[in-house]
Amino acid sequence: MADPEADPPTEVPAAGSAAMNAADPLAMVVSFDFAHKRDPIIPVGEAKAHMADGKFVWIDIDVARVDEARKLLTDLGLVAPEIVEDALTREPATQIARYDDYVHLVMSGCRLAGHKFDLERVDAIMGARFLLTLHRGQPVFLESVRKSYHADFVRFAQSPSFMLYELWDHLIDNYLAIHKAFEERVEEVQRTLIGDVDERVFGEASELGSDLLHLRKIVLPARAVLTELSTRKSPFVSEATQPFLGNMVGTIERVLQDVLVDRDILSGALNNYMSMVAHQTNKVMGKLTVVSFIFLPLTFLCGVYGMNFDYIPETKWGWGYGAFWIVAGVVAGTTVAVMRKIKLL
Repeated sequence: MADPEADPPTEVPAAGSAAMNAADPLAMVVSFDFAHKRDPIIPVGEAKAHMADGKFVWIDIDVARVDEARKLLTDLGLVAPEIVEDALTREPATQIARYDDYVHLVMSGCRLAGHKFDLERVDAIMGARFLLTLHRGQPVFLESVRKSYHADFVRFAQSPSFMLYELWDHLIDNYLAIHKAFEERVEEVQRTLIGDVDERVFGEASELGSDLLHLRKIVLPARAVLTELSTRKSPFVSEATQPFLGNMVGTIERVLQDVLVDRDILSGALNNYMSMVAHQTNKVMGKLTVVSFIFLPLTFLCGVYGMNFDYIPETKWGWGYGAFWIVAGVVAGTTVAVMRKIKLL
């Protein structure tokens, strides 16, 4: 990954990953010193002191323990109470809200759960001296950020915007991974529709189409939010970072287009299968029609001689039975010959 504010790498100090294991399970606080390329993990109680000292701090809080998280956020006093309540109670929905002292982003990541995926909400509040991330459990894309932020900070970062770049970079990777899993499901359905087909594949195809549409609905708001971050000036997003956020918009556009292509491929596979079934049905019906046409005049003859009249001359004739079969054979043979001539057989 290349951050927009890249400089030649400097010496990498011992850092973060090992210390993270010993961090408070409720909150992790990282203090970034961009001048000296240091990013120690500090106690949450020292966060304000580091901010007052000119450092930029990333405060990551797991709000699964609601009461403890609410008390900690109240003590920190970094954001308005309504934002805290929103993060604790609302459903995932990617959006952006701007305030005088910070910008509030709601980011919706995805976690695969069998063939389905669950949404994972992360609230990211970016201020001049802090980034506050709120979430329940350990979202997949945020875990990726926690594993890689140190190396990227040491090698590339020059301002706090690098953390915003990190969040979006890993969120988009998360979308790409989910989309790849769906692509594999589309290919599996295509293979299943060749040969003997189990009726369950139609239910699976319908479910897959619905999942692709759901993914598109998740990614569309992300595109809108990322576009606003990359085009609208903000004191919390450096102008050097914005073009690279704009490049990410292109990646999201490709994901959206690929989702539509996958739905078209899925629909085309089902339509092709139904066309093959219809063709086979038409062939069978054609054969049945030919047989019916051949036997139609014979049925007429049988109907005539099966009538209950006393005076049907042929019924008294000794050669009547044999004559009937001769006539039936001639009629059937003539019908077949005519049908072959007009290429119905």
